[in-house]
Amino acid sequence: MTVRYLLDTNIASHIIKGNVPAVRRHLLRVPIAHVGISAITQGELLYGVARRPAATHLREIVEEFLLRVAILPWDSNAARHYGDLRAGLESSGQPVGNLDLMIGAQAAALDLTLVSNDQVLNRIKNLRIEDWTK
Repeated sequence: MTVRYLLDTNIASHIIKGNVPAVRRHLLRVPIAHVGISAITQGELLYGVARRPAATHLREIVEEFLLRVAILPWDSNAARHYGDLRAGLESSGQPVGNLDLMIGAQAAALDLTLVSNDQVLNRIKNLRIEDWTK
């Protein structure tokens, strides 16, 4: 099986914290082989852990999560999508934060469904988005 869903950092955080039952229900319906994260999300999660060195339990949960999902490298194809998307959004006066845009561009480049509850990502045209928090 191949990855079909790219989890945004906010959804990955909900999974790790276990604080949104709807996210858990969606995750249980989708084979884990269809779920992936961007290397960008991996970096954001590891940054969150590094900011809290005393939170050893959190570090263990994050590391366990990272072992279970596919981590997709951010490559040249994603970079090309990012450049075009960023230029278009900025010229229309609708910029998106760089890391969010990088993850969205990667989902678009790979023709994946981005799982996120960040409404600003709706600015990216032709990007399939699902909000598993509902």
